Amino acid sequence: MTQAEIKLCSLLLREHFGEIVERVGTLLVRAGAQPLRMLVGDTGLSLEQVKKALCVLLQHNLATFQLPKRGGVEYEARAERVLRVLRYPRYIYAAKTLYGDTGELLVEELLLNGKMTMSAAVRKVADRLTETMEDGRTMDYADVSSTFVRLADTHLVQRCPLLPETPQGPPGPAPTLVLDEKEMYTVPRLNLSGRGKRRRSCEEEEEGEPRAKKQKADGEGSEPPPEDDGIYWQVNLERFHQHFRDQAIVSAVANRMDQTSSEIVRTMLRMSEVTTASGAPYTQPLSSNEIFRSLPAGYNISKQVLDQYLTLLADDPLEFVGKSGDSGGGMYTVNLHKALASLATATLESIVEERFGSRCARIFRLLLRKKHLEQKQVEDFAMIPAKEAKEMLYRMLSENFVALQEIPKTPDHAPSRTFYLYTVNVPASARMLLHRCYKSVANLMERRQFETKENKRLLEKSQRVEAILASMQATGAEAAQLQEIEEMITAPERQQLENLKRNVNKLDASENQVDETIFVLESFIHSTIRKP
Repeated sequence: MTQAEIKLCSLLLREHFGEIVERVGTLLVRAGAQPLRMLVGDTGLSLEQVKKALCVLLQHNLATFQLPKRGGVEYEARAERVLRVLRYPRYIYAAKTLYGDTGELLVEELLLNGKMTMSAAVRKVADRLTETMEDGRTMDYADVSSTFVRLADTHLVQRCPLLPETPQGPPGPAPTLVLDEKEMYTVPRLNLSGRGKRRRSCEEEEEGEPRAKKQKADGEGSEPPPEDDGIYWQVNLERFHQHFRDQAIVSAVANRMDQTSSEIVRTMLRMSEVTTASGAPYTQPLSSNEIFRSLPAGYNISKQVLDQYLTLLADDPLEFVGKSGDSGGGMYTVNLHKALASLATATLESIVEERFGSRCARIFRLLLRKKHLEQKQVEDFAMIPAKEAKEMLYRMLSENFVALQEIPKTPDHAPSRTFYLYTVNVPASARMLLHRCYKSVANLMERRQFETKENKRLLEKSQRVEAILASMQATGAEAAQLQEIEEMITAPERQQLENLKRNVNKLDASENQVDETIFVLESFIHSTIRKP
């Protein structure tokens, strides 16, 4: 891992899980698999602290354990999974757009807790939704449960590996977890009847406390375990990534052609979303007739018009859609790897244009199209004066956006008898850019933390004033009293708070935007590594 990735992992662990977990996690990221005694020695923490930190990392799928041949147990960080913490807001927002508030809260609870049983997640979300409802209405467990089933049906949540029911052989130093792929998305049959509960106010709690204690004492341990005890669920991040990739492809088709073309591609991706593996180069072949039947109800286009659109998409130079046969009115697939390559290339072009200007972007696009060109050819094709073209090429070369390839005529590599060809190595440029994106996110996080730390006193004062106002409003205080409390924060302080809020929001938005670029580049790099 690069230093930028290690630093970002460290910042994410500290922000979300605290200093102790960050020390253990960062050591595992840097040093690789380590036994418990080495972790205690290298971190300088107590045994109990290291054990608790490892529990947190394992609970959130940020670390794994393995049994080496020499015996004992070794723990290893999942650095890629740690970096995914940056994308949590995007997963939650995607769940909200697909399944509303209930889907959003279910995914949020699973991400916050790492792993949860279905019954615990449903009850927690029903209680949270009931809190926000007005007029004394409550949320039914059955409604939340049905949304959970839909999330499982679309593979957005999946079961965690379990302990085998019948252990084989004597127990080892660590359990061996097994995962039945057939049961991965099977929701257990639960009899969840009831409704969400509201939190009681302080007075109600004080009145009900003796009674609750008595009930607890009477029925100690009488509550039976839930029906799905031991069946834990987690968020399937790969499936979310598939959804983001599909959205990016649909958006690219809409920009290049029109809305109807993008809707056809969206339909094709939706039809094959569960049957196509996340790393597959193509979707499953679909016939023209199947696509026609699956189009959304609002699209009243004839079969003939659909065939024309499919032919246009298949003939497009970007090759997002390919034709794989003629049966069933023509068989079509979405070429996922070529689509990702086009998205990554477009990202590179955009960054070159932003950093170096439109004329550099013209040279960059020319090299992408022609593959290899000498300096004189670049000048002629791009129609840019020799001095400027040379300067632009060297600037891009120094920043690693462009590569120089030497082709000698003779074995001695004499410069006078060597061709110097400029080219663009897209995977290498994408890796370089990905590294810079990680550095950018780390810088943004540090800046946000600095801004918050600098204004810590003012933020604490603002929170205290808000708490006093809330309690006074609850007790029915007069407007004059409320006004007096509000004036505890002076006009300059209020202005400072506004500036801080605006700056932090900008930094948060920037982190999310950089993460979108990271996602496109990572998806492209993974597609070049995986064998088709």
